[in-house]
Amino acid sequence: MRSVENTSCIVYIGGMIEPELIRNFCIIAHIDHGKSTLADRFIQKANLIDSRKFQDQMLDNMDIERERGITIKSQAVSLPYTAKDGNTYMLNLVDTPGHVDFSYEVSRAIAACEGAILVIDATQGVEAQTLSNMYMALEHDLEIIPVINKIDMPAADIDAVRGQIDKDLGLDGESALAVSAKMGIGIDELFEAIVERIPAPSGKANNPLQALIFDSHYDAYRGVVVHLRLKEGIVRKGMQIRFMSTNAIHEVEEVGHFRITATPSPELSAGEVGYCIAGIKTVKEVRVGDTVTNNEEPCASPLDGFKEVKPVVFSSIYPIDSADYDELRDSLDKLVLNDASLIFEKDHSLALGFGFRCGYLGLLHLEVVQERLEREYNQSIIMTAPSVRYKLHLMDASTTFIDNPSEYPDPSRIDSAEEPYIRAQVITPVDYVGNIISLCLMKRGSQQSFVHLDEKRVELIFEMPLAEVLFDFYDKLKSTSRGYASFDYDVTDYKPTELSKLDFLINGEPVDALSMLVYRPSAYDRARVVCERLRNNIPRQQYKVAVQGAIGSQVIARETVNPVRKDVLAKCYGGDISRKRKLLEKQKEGKKKLKMIGNIELGQEVFLSVLRSSDDEER
Repeated sequence: MRSVENTSCIVYIGGMIEPELIRNFCIIAHIDHGKSTLADRFIQKANLIDSRKFQDQMLDNMDIERERGITIKSQAVSLPYTAKDGNTYMLNLVDTPGHVDFSYEVSRAIAACEGAILVIDATQGVEAQTLSNMYMALEHDLEIIPVINKIDMPAADIDAVRGQIDKDLGLDGESALAVSAKMGIGIDELFEAIVERIPAPSGKANNPLQALIFDSHYDAYRGVVVHLRLKEGIVRKGMQIRFMSTNAIHEVEEVGHFRITATPSPELSAGEVGYCIAGIKTVKEVRVGDTVTNNEEPCASPLDGFKEVKPVVFSSIYPIDSADYDELRDSLDKLVLNDASLIFEKDHSLALGFGFRCGYLGLLHLEVVQERLEREYNQSIIMTAPSVRYKLHLMDASTTFIDNPSEYPDPSRIDSAEEPYIRAQVITPVDYVGNIISLCLMKRGSQQSFVHLDEKRVELIFEMPLAEVLFDFYDKLKSTSRGYASFDYDVTDYKPTELSKLDFLINGEPVDALSMLVYRPSAYDRARVVCERLRNNIPRQQYKVAVQGAIGSQVIARETVNPVRKDVLAKCYGGDISRKRKLLEKQKEGKKKLKMIGNIELGQEVFLSVLRSSDDEER
């Protein structure tokens, strides 16, 4: 057995680990309840990194994660821990995202574990995603350890949170551990609880290889690094492995564990969490949730639960300079290697040229992709307004799905349309119930339930169209409730809707990149808002610029960008009024010619103004 620099890490490197000494667990919680901070304390406790090199949010690798204080991509780390019983255990921790957009990331992490630490903020209590993540863990039969975090805060109410754990979650509130991840209080007791309460993995090393792919990332020098949880068997260097969903076969070049950095090992055995490098050049061969097996001695069947990621929000990306198209395509190819949930295909716009139609898990995912393209790959891009996927029933009895306004057929061919609906769950203090119900009703929601969780909090269930959530619902919910309301949703089914294609014309010329699919009764309000934003962002010309919103040939909203006027009378120091009129008429004729041949350039800020919420404009 090889030893390493840190004496506390002498275990497990170079030798097989007994499954009884392994604990695989994840941390799940609502956003901003302290998952990453708790993971930091675990890493410090295990002495995995020198204190001089330590920084907050160790498992968050992207700048955007650190700036926003959120986890976007799940990470794994193996922690050695010597328990009170004298045994040294390997605790495999998976840190998970908290935002609703990344619930699939959470499900992947949960599938790789036997236990979960459910973190609850002592100042906020049980929130929407606390419930949804717990149900997801229960579906996978995980042992759940409730943890009350932030007990050092002045507003912490530990007894009230214990009551919520009993009533809302159906767990034993008295068994919940009170910790402060920031101050390091209660971490030792939590380590012991992990060892005592989370069961050891049940797999055996002498069975045929059966491993779950729960994540992957791209290394510029080694190719795709596959994140594995071994259910059965052993994987080692030189072995021929097969991905069961694609039947792709690769030879293993390296396996190892995650200890902040990837640490090679001779092999991984049943129950362990680690990585595998096999010279894979494209992430399309590595599907999250797929099963890896030995090509020569395969397992009987793949693991349950494999499914394709389904995007719910769509938007097009175009380079500001059309010459950067190839560079943008390469950047998206690299980004997809690290973000398996992003899909894209070629797209074309008359106004913006060639680009890509992308599918996202939600609006936060869209923002993350945009920022990563701009920061990590130095791309200057324009994004179109987001849309959902609609179902159209045509007159010829066929059915088609569209998410791009450019694909909208002639209205005379459409018999009926349907749009995706969500089951939205909002947990809010009683003080804000009236305003939140009004907001949901304004967004075409229908109330399904109204439950008092306790004397201070209410749970509201609404059924509402997904399209209504895309633009400014989340921002308005937070501002209405002063940040206290929590929101979670599940896409349910398609329901009938009145759908129209809303076009925008600049000087009578349609700009296809600004077109959007809207609910017809609210088309006028939407057109008026967008026309106002375009008027404020289109550069002024030497002539009037008409901005119009139209459904088919019917104009339903209009704004005018006033011209920049040159003072042609400046050289007149007096004289007959007819001379001034002659100069003004000459200027007027010149502006008519400009209008006929003028070509208006629409900058990035024009398209961003369509995406911006009303709250942003007020700020």
